[in-house]
Amino acid sequence: MARAYKEVRPKIKLVSTAGTGYTYVTRKNRRNDPDRMVLRKYDPVVRRHVEFKESR
Repeated sequence: MARAYKEVRPKIKLVSTAGTGYTYVTRKNRRNDPDRMVLRKYDPVVRRHVEFKESR
């Protein structure tokens, strides 16, 4: 049961587009979001919200 969950929802790393090197680690549903994920989150290094893109 747990194995099927990990195949559908893999761990991904979100990297800041501000160039600070700050990252978030999260999971995504591969069936709903087959493309690379882009989220707007807080980057504490530059102290503002920026886009974080999925890295592989």
